[in-house]
Amino acid sequence: MKRYLALGVSLFVGSILSAQTPYDSSVEASQNAHELAINRGSTALWQTLKKLHTRASLIMVTAHPDDEDGGMLTFESRGQGARVTLLTLNRGEGGANVMSANYFDGLGLVRTEELLTAGRYYGVDQYWTRVVDYGFSKTKAESMAKWTHDRVLYDVVRVVRMTRPLVITSVFIAGPSDGHGNHQTAGAMAQEVFKAAGDPNVFPDQIAAGLRPWTPQKDYARTPWFGNDDGKLAVNVDIPEGNYDPVLGLSYVQISREGLGFQKSQTGGGTIPKAGAVNSTYHRFASVVTSRDKEDTFFDGIDVSLMGIVSLAKSGKADFLVSGLQQLNGTLEAAIAEFSLAQPEKIAPKLAEGLKETDQLIQKVSSSQLSDDDKYNINFELQVKKTQFNNALAQALGLSVAAVLAPEHEPDPRWAMFLGDPETPRVVIPGQQFGVKVHVVSQSSAPVKLQAIKIKAADEKDWGIKSSGNMTADLGGGKPVEARFDLVAPKDSVYTRPYFSRPDIEQSYYDISDMRYLNRPLPPYPLAAWAEFQFQGVPIEVGEVVQTSKRVTGFGEVLEPLVIGPAISLNLSPRAGIVPLTSKSFELTATVHSNIKGSGGGKVKLDLPNGWTSRPAVAEFSTKSDGDETSLTFQVVPSGLTERSYQVKAVAEVNGEQYREGYELTGYPGLRPYYLYRPSVLRLSGVDVRVAENLRVGYIAGSGDDVPVSLEALGIHVNFLTANDVATAELAKFDAILMGVRAYAARNELKTYNSRLLDYVKNGGVLILQYNTPEYDHNFGPYPYEMGQSPEEVTDEASKMDILQPRNPLFLWPNPITQRDFEGWVEERGSKFLKSWDSHYQALLSTQDEAQEPQKGGLLYARYGKGVYIYNAYAFYRQLPEGVPGAFRLFANMVSLPKNPHLAAGDGSN
Repeated sequence: MKRYLALGVSLFVGSILSAQTPYDSSVEASQNAHELAINRGSTALWQTLKKLHTRASLIMVTAHPDDEDGGMLTFESRGQGARVTLLTLNRGEGGANVMSANYFDGLGLVRTEELLTAGRYYGVDQYWTRVVDYGFSKTKAESMAKWTHDRVLYDVVRVVRMTRPLVITSVFIAGPSDGHGNHQTAGAMAQEVFKAAGDPNVFPDQIAAGLRPWTPQKDYARTPWFGNDDGKLAVNVDIPEGNYDPVLGLSYVQISREGLGFQKSQTGGGTIPKAGAVNSTYHRFASVVTSRDKEDTFFDGIDVSLMGIVSLAKSGKADFLVSGLQQLNGTLEAAIAEFSLAQPEKIAPKLAEGLKETDQLIQKVSSSQLSDDDKYNINFELQVKKTQFNNALAQALGLSVAAVLAPEHEPDPRWAMFLGDPETPRVVIPGQQFGVKVHVVSQSSAPVKLQAIKIKAADEKDWGIKSSGNMTADLGGGKPVEARFDLVAPKDSVYTRPYFSRPDIEQSYYDISDMRYLNRPLPPYPLAAWAEFQFQGVPIEVGEVVQTSKRVTGFGEVLEPLVIGPAISLNLSPRAGIVPLTSKSFELTATVHSNIKGSGGGKVKLDLPNGWTSRPAVAEFSTKSDGDETSLTFQVVPSGLTERSYQVKAVAEVNGEQYREGYELTGYPGLRPYYLYRPSVLRLSGVDVRVAENLRVGYIAGSGDDVPVSLEALGIHVNFLTANDVATAELAKFDAILMGVRAYAARNELKTYNSRLLDYVKNGGVLILQYNTPEYDHNFGPYPYEMGQSPEEVTDEASKMDILQPRNPLFLWPNPITQRDFEGWVEERGSKFLKSWDSHYQALLSTQDEAQEPQKGGLLYARYGKGVYIYNAYAFYRQLPEGVPGAFRLFANMVSLPKNPHLAAGDGSN
């Protein structure tokens, strides 16, 4: 009975274990425990066969996540078998976020994970450069000034030399029709790299490091959707991305939109178009091969058959290469002819033969008289074929590996089929002992030998790995092999964290901590399990990153890669802010998160500026188990405050070890989280700011922001209003109500009960709206207005500000507002300025970017009944968490309006 249950579990789980995807260009351990249906089994094998039969390859260069032409990428990768690379210049740090409160570098990690998820649908390898999305940019000149030309081009050239595509593509043409300055830069880089990558005098240090020059054959960009009405850019290629693929069950654009829908931070979720023809048109900017004006594919004029590899032998005779490729092509075509969706293992012998022939050809090339450059280029493409044969064999034979952190207590195997793996910690700390369970299975009837099961560490350090269980076996028919490994994390283990960081958000590029990973999405996860198989004398490798297990309501079992982290994570809240010059003391919260397996304890103390003290001077804490979190409150007493910057540092001490940084998990449910580390430091500015006393403030949170935490520096502790509060609560008890970022996009009840909010204003309340998107463009205010579908933004954070109504109460009390209060702003002035408005609104400020019309719709003030309604497009949600002094002074005046004596006297009425 027990044997039957164990077999049942393996057959059930085996169908969703890790898979080598059809688009992998190198043999790598899968990060995903549950691979997409289109990336496994016979469906994956059919795609891999198409890829084996061609050497077509292309790269797309874009600016931000979600810029990509996913339909084209999917068509080329899954439909045509091309090897496809996506290079994104930045990680979208300056964008909006409707899914979580992550902004700046945290948002960059969110959007990196979103694009990696989307890429699993497109079928692409992914790379990034080191530059940062610093906010909306209107010109290429601004982008180049922020990033510098060579910093961007260096990374783009490097990735092209690494991936060696035949064709360069972009969605941007490097002109005004691209819109965003970052878009124009991406288009310009795509055109410039076409020549630069092949020139050995361009960035010769890359050549010295082992890369070789590479000259792509053609360069294309998608024709503009707008701004090409006069047909300046001819359409040279029309990509039918709406074509239906009967094996995949959808059209290519439908598959791509399914992936794009995972980039939720910008849209909240996507849509999948109805079936039918959809085309994407491209203009050819350059070609080194003869090309017709109207082409059928990107690859017209290039021999993308296997025999085309011969064209890379430029230094001498390569008769052995011609005959070897002919033999390989014949073997592959025989496999394609015999392929059966229902019996994929039938072609495994042919695939094994093809893998042998590829290996032999690589050895012949390496020992030939060809030049080193020719050997490099030819073997690069043959190594890709070797990977594809390896993965095709794994797909044909149903080879699979699953690796998960061993639980502290093994479950009853009778329930494992229904309950999945027991919950485990996700974080392993340096010095910790732990176990890993590995499950290996061959799901076909073909005889396969299991040669070895191994755990490999990405850092190649000594993890004291000891194994138990079967490491070799004859496999077949779904009978699993289970193995266990016991490990000890090295004391000097590196935490799982980005390999890129920057000292502050004003730096427009990342510093790189480990050049081995430059241009990669993220560093590798620490551990992977590998199974080495043999079929008909041919070795096959399949790997999976070691996973951890947890259960999440609504999602069930969630498997996520194991990470290395500190025993103690120490975060301060807030991370930046102000201290009013009149402040006698302020509260600071230190949050201790324990990854210690079992109970633990220690102390936290603050490193304060000279003359400052805290109560307590040292705070002790204790934790009972892994994952425990405790908050410690310090009352900080400043001394000698002036208008300058200060730093408060925190340090935790546990068992003689000190911890001076903490991490936060970025993301949201349904997206793989990642770890953003920051020093345990509070950045402060002494500010001459006042606020009305005893304010009662309600807060209607939108998509997420840190404004409420920032307001605590002013002594304001907001009351968060739920949907039920908006619908039924007595709102009049609040002096002011603030709406969070994108509230009308995130809170449907605001549309239903908007009249209650207006009644609140009419009866004497002050309602302050922050940044909203076009979901607000439905006259929700007391008087008519228009935002428009493409509302204006002012991206220059140092743009000149004009105070249009200097006698308005908002500028008078309790802080007199001057031009100085608009200095030192970060990222941008604001976004979604209103286009027009009723005369009952007063426009209080005006600003503009270079060559932009003055924007007066960023701060509108209206008296309505006894109260005040304020529409605000200025980016206070970015300024306050960064401790910008003038932004605090102006915001303090807004929330103080209910008690403003000038308002009571009737000043500022409409």
